[in-house]
Amino acid sequence: MKPLPLKLIVLAAAATAALSGCASWRVDKAARVATGLTSHLICDDAFVSKIDPQTSFTERVQPLPGMGPFAWALRRQVDTAQREVTVSMAGLFESRARHREGLGCVALPAHEALEPAAAPPVINVQAARLPEIAGPERVQTTNPALAAALARALSPPPHNTKAMVVLHNGQLIGETYAPGYGVDTPVLGFSMTKSVTNALIGALVQQGRLSLHQPAPLPEWRDPGDPRHAITIEHLLRQASGLDLLQDNSGFDSSTQIMYTVRDKAAAAAAAPLAVAPGTRWSYTDTNFILLSRIVRDAVGGNANNVLRFAHGELFGPLGMRHVTLDFDATGTPVGASHMLASPRDWARFGQLYLDDGVVGGRRILPAGWVAQSTSPTLATGYGAGFWTNRVPGNVPGWGVPWGLASAPADTFFARGFMGQFVVVIPSQRLVIVRMSVSHVRGDDIEETNRIVGEVLAALKAST
Repeated sequence: MKPLPLKLIVLAAAATAALSGCASWRVDKAARVATGLTSHLICDDAFVSKIDPQTSFTERVQPLPGMGPFAWALRRQVDTAQREVTVSMAGLFESRARHREGLGCVALPAHEALEPAAAPPVINVQAARLPEIAGPERVQTTNPALAAALARALSPPPHNTKAMVVLHNGQLIGETYAPGYGVDTPVLGFSMTKSVTNALIGALVQQGRLSLHQPAPLPEWRDPGDPRHAITIEHLLRQASGLDLLQDNSGFDSSTQIMYTVRDKAAAAAAAPLAVAPGTRWSYTDTNFILLSRIVRDAVGGNANNVLRFAHGELFGPLGMRHVTLDFDATGTPVGASHMLASPRDWARFGQLYLDDGVVGGRRILPAGWVAQSTSPTLATGYGAGFWTNRVPGNVPGWGVPWGLASAPADTFFARGFMGQFVVVIPSQRLVIVRMSVSHVRGDDIEETNRIVGEVLAALKAST
């Protein structure tokens, strides 16, 4: 018997799932997550990082868990003139991502219209308040042990590290890059973007425009009789909102469906009911930080251009972060859970802000005590409030990987992102270590980061 065409198989599976009444397990929803995610990742890589689209697909998408048997069915079209990536699965479930100048990449189902974006704001590049960490050329370390550690860090798959930066006492003392990457290459930080959202919230608190303990200022929860009215900004930062928004990155979960198939991500997240009382359960999900992103947007004026002016004026500019792209959804809300790109040096500058307790060049950007608050453990976890900490032993539930870095001191904390993105801050050593990679080892490849951090610390100790 002649085998059925793949399109018919996919259609039959999707129809069966849709008729089953179990909406969360519909195959078509998971397929749209796959095409939405793929188009968004390739768009960021191709049009912001300037990485070859085929390389992006081969390294980032094809090895994703569960993607292997279906990756060959993902049909991809990259339109360089329109700066657009279109992806479908066997000709079905089409998604597209378009790069818009100043606004990064926005992903939508192909049938949804995307209104022309307003002209991006003119960003007045201000003099950085953070002293220069290095000159324009790549820094070659004079420490032989550190040079060896950096060389070992650029490992092939499965770890696939693409860039390493070591900042000590505010100066870049060593860096290394894989082919195709350099000192100015913007690299996708994935969930390290959550730490940037923490900083934007902190800057608004410092200015008195928000309060950490106030009810989250979302119109959907304005009614004091709504149980979600009890959710505070801190609950969202600590991943303890109590909202019924599962994230397991299967494509069937509500969080990834919101992130890669929905036009107004914050509205969809705000519509979720409570599963438990706020503050009683830790549950890691991108959607908590999408809600925080809309709070930032609304607090600074309600649109993407206002967000860009605020972010550059209050954070990126003072830190000297010059190669930053923040993606926005179709409503002008930043994708502040997972989609900011910045050069490895810029990520190091961001880490220096937290190493210096939120002060840059004598100016306090973050409130006094904000860094300590952000890096104190939530409930019985190793997670803080937008950062991971090194103070709680044990493993992340369901992941089987450590909360922290065993090779580093207890005061260490870090931003952490999918595929092995890390900004590790070690206050007691006046040290910031950045690792950017395209790794598919579970737990964001934290064990490899732990090994690298241990080698860097040993190299610095040997040089003293």
